[in-house]
Amino acid sequence: MTASSTESRPASIRLEFPAPGSSGPLDGVALVTLDRPKVLNALDFAMIAELTDVLEALDRDPACRAIVITGSGDRAFAAGADVRELAGQTPASLLADDHFHRWERIKRIRKPMIAAVRGFALGGGCELAMTCDMIVAAEDAQFGQPEIRLGVIPGAGGTQRLTRAIGKAKAMEMVLTARPMSAREAEAHGLVTRVVAPAETVRTALEIGVEIAAMPPLAVIAAKEAVNRAEELPLDAGLEFERRNFYGLFASEDQKEGMAAFTEKRPATWKGR
Repeated sequence: MTASSTESRPASIRLEFPAPGSSGPLDGVALVTLDRPKVLNALDFAMIAELTDVLEALDRDPACRAIVITGSGDRAFAAGADVRELAGQTPASLLADDHFHRWERIKRIRKPMIAAVRGFALGGGCELAMTCDMIVAAEDAQFGQPEIRLGVIPGAGGTQRLTRAIGKAKAMEMVLTARPMSAREAEAHGLVTRVVAPAETVRTALEIGVEIAAMPPLAVIAAKEAVNRAEELPLDAGLEFERRNFYGLFASEDQKEGMAAFTEKRPATWKGR
């Protein structure tokens, strides 16, 4: 299935749901592909709008329990923003059109998202990968925020999310010098979840998605929210948020089923309620 475009041009996002190769007990994994290979999947405003619409539709679909995002081809996840489009912007046009608000909408997706990264994930590509909950990186992946070379700075969360992921010192180096980070270095600094052979990148991400899709949906959403709050809240407030989510799940049928299944030594059947 291909996502519908918001403009009179070919769709730049491919959606396959259930994802090929994600066969499992639920088939609840969607594969979303950035599909502008001629420009290394550069992220223009129309593509981000289309991506946001696709992700929000999947988030509303109870059959979808995990999402994998990847780039078409083997050279890039996304090599950055569409510089030609950005070059013509002014402060007034950026403020009036407010295309960048979609990045926060993507971050608010409640279903777990896994980035499967081959090749370049630069600028907006790196920022998009960081909005995901996990990153599976090919050995040939490179992460970077090279905006400084264009006379600007990252504008879709790069200075904030990168610093939280790898620490101030390394983030300063990447942002101020535009030096890219290899997959292995990114793994060592906690930016990526797993590094795999290039040919295994999407398959590995889908396998993780299948594992998540087999878990109780409400608990998955609550757990994702709680982990994300750990970056945003002081420890005491984060612990309070976690405890409230923990208590709240005891009102769910899945909690009753999960604990009964454990006691009775049988597989649980999740209903998502």
